[in-house]
Amino acid sequence: MQFSFFGALQEILAGSGFAALAEDPRKLVMILIAFVLLYLGIGKKFEPLLLVPIAFGMLLSNFPITGLLNPPVGGSSPGMLWVFYQGVEHAIYPSIIFLGIGAMTDFGPLIARPSSLLLGAAAQLGIFAAFLLALALGFPEAVAAAIGIIGGADGPTAILVASRLARDYLPAIAIAAYSYMALIPMIQPPLMRMLTTQKEREIKMEQLRPVSKAEKIIFPIAVATVVILLIPDTAPLIGMLMLGNLLRECGVTERLSDTAQNALCNIVTIFLGLSVGCKAVADTFLTWETIKIIALGLIAFTFSTCGGLIFGKVMCKLTGGKVNPLIGSAGVSAVPMAARVSQVEGQKANPANFLLMHAMGPNVAGVIGSAVAAGFMLKVFGA
Repeated sequence: MQFSFFGALQEILAGSGFAALAEDPRKLVMILIAFVLLYLGIGKKFEPLLLVPIAFGMLLSNFPITGLLNPPVGGSSPGMLWVFYQGVEHAIYPSIIFLGIGAMTDFGPLIARPSSLLLGAAAQLGIFAAFLLALALGFPEAVAAAIGIIGGADGPTAILVASRLARDYLPAIAIAAYSYMALIPMIQPPLMRMLTTQKEREIKMEQLRPVSKAEKIIFPIAVATVVILLIPDTAPLIGMLMLGNLLRECGVTERLSDTAQNALCNIVTIFLGLSVGCKAVADTFLTWETIKIIALGLIAFTFSTCGGLIFGKVMCKLTGGKVNPLIGSAGVSAVPMAARVSQVEGQKANPANFLLMHAMGPNVAGVIGSAVAAGFMLKVFGA
């Protein structure tokens, strides 16, 4: 049989991904969206550590005929991305990320001013506002709960809840959560200026009291014990968060703390990003529901910021002007970005203002608050 170069080339092209793309143009749209997200992560530096792997996972999953997402069938080997996704499916990656967050977090400002817990709680307002709006738009209760968690401004928490309650909507929820976290310096300042007066923004706060080593060691143990016994569904997040913090503070596990903060957290971030992105396929992503989720995420984030600011104003009044309301906006759990925004806005109003450590109290309280809210949603709406 005579070999035909052009015939072989035609056969290769007919069985290639290019031909398959022509049959399903929606995949091409998803590939273009992945390119845009890569540009935002690399060119604009929007949460690049997670947005870049998410976008690349989206890119890989929408290349046709790769088999990367194939589950194991009849003894066959599963696709690589299917294997990676099991870490999301079984809530492994978000919990390990929380281990790293705990190892990186200083709870000293929260221990020094326990009232910061109230600001962190107030800044979860967006979770419940978005939940109610999602119900009004016709989303099922479990999906509405997962959408609401975007208001906590905590990517791993949003991913964990979505993986349990709204798997088909996981990519949209994760992308919305991390996008709004990256846009904190743009979203929060106008709200902060709108809801506070110049005089309030100028308030200088007293220096926090020193926190002893014993307090810092007891705190993660006590929080894990009380919160997990009260709401057992918080165990994966609160348990790992407090273990990471204990490794940081106990003084005898420096190597473990360093590993949790750096190598382990970085490795899991790669797998988490790829796993989230690989579920962003045309069938589930290119829908009106995705647009609604993006819009609800912005509403959730806005309500959370406003909730923290309004309660900050209440605390300002109750303390006779000793609390700067700007630290309330840091009650969302985007650590430490939200606290830095409070610092920047405070210094714009008063160059002698140093709010960073004061804002870190509500900020780390927000991490705990979002994890508790997630546990509550899982308890109420989980299967």
